[in-house]
Amino acid sequence: MSDLAAASCDGETSGPAALEGPEKKPLKPCCACPETKRARDTCIIEKGEENCGPLIEAHKECMRALGFKI
Repeated sequence: MSDLAAASCDGETSGPAALEGPEKKPLKPCCACPETKRARDTCIIEKGEENCGPLIEAHKECMRALGFKI
């Protein structure tokens, strides 16, 4: 992850998010589901979006499971 992307994960947000405790900040969409996001992005770069449907859907399901509306 780039320094800019990593830094943006540390900021505050007001989007839909799962709280991890009373003192934790809400989870931002950019930081949710890093495993499925990485696999999806790598596939899209190497093979094109049209060939990565299952990985795209897996990432969407992961995001939905954390409470994001996608």
